[in-house]
Amino acid sequence: MGQNTHDLRVWTALATVYIVWGSTYLGIMIAIESIPPLYSGAMRFLVAAPLLALGLLWRRGRGAFAMNRREFLGAALVGVLLLTGGNGLVSVAEQHISSGLAALLVASVPLWLVLFRLLVRDRPQVLTLAGVLVGFGGVAALSLTGSEGGSSTTGVVVILIASLSWSIGSFLSARLPMPKDPFAASSVEMLAGGAALVVVAMAAGEHLDVAQITGRSWAGLGYLILVGSLVGFTSYVWLLGNAPISLVSTYAYVNPVVAVILGIVVLGETATTSMLLGGLVIIVGVALVVSTERRGSRTPRRQEPVPETAPSG
Repeated sequence: MGQNTHDLRVWTALATVYIVWGSTYLGIMIAIESIPPLYSGAMRFLVAAPLLALGLLWRRGRGAFAMNRREFLGAALVGVLLLTGGNGLVSVAEQHISSGLAALLVASVPLWLVLFRLLVRDRPQVLTLAGVLVGFGGVAALSLTGSEGGSSTTGVVVILIASLSWSIGSFLSARLPMPKDPFAASSVEMLAGGAALVVVAMAAGEHLDVAQITGRSWAGLGYLILVGSLVGFTSYVWLLGNAPISLVSTYAYVNPVVAVILGIVVLGETATTSMLLGGLVIIVGVALVVSTERRGSRTPRRQEPVPETAPSG
């Protein structure tokens, strides 16, 4: 009975991560209908950060935030790379491309991480490298067919830069001094990322007129804050401590599928055959990388809140 209950909780949390993080691309698209993209990200994280911090203080007390200066700065740098360069640029890109195409291209993040490992002479397995080659073949095909299918070349380039920034942040997070508590680290990351987004938005000339924000965009932003950033992340962190990492990692190739389906059903986005095929190749490559790297591993390790592989999570 106890095992069945535990299994049910695992699959409930996993389904939450699948759906919630896959749906954040839709949430971003709705939020930026009347909110400038960089400011929408800033508002999201500057609200989510104190909410997460207050919840952590209530559950664990001030000790959860014990960190030195190097750990704080490490989390702040990772937050800028993940949330300013990653999530912020996803919002910018979604002004020019569909949410489904954005999600499929973002799925390439695990492939970048393998390349970074090669740079530090951490040699991956042969099947991992094969997955990288397959995945990047899909990225190349999807980038070309996406532009030809009516999407902006600018949007495709921006989403690839966002994926690269997210990948660098994820890679450094395991190599920089970081706060021990993942929720405390994420609070700092959201605060730093949100503050940096305000600076970038001002430098980019974005104008925020609160009176012009529609109820639909407010709802989208609220969903991103409460469900995307808090519910999804809480479920993910719980999974890291209660489920095999090989199972948890499947979100990397399920999220894009959820995002494409929601874009078609809710927003009426179109998905061409070439786009679906290119996305499928990416997902196959990512699945090969994830399954090869983590096969049989049950040891949880700290990962960043998004999505991981998903800069909108």
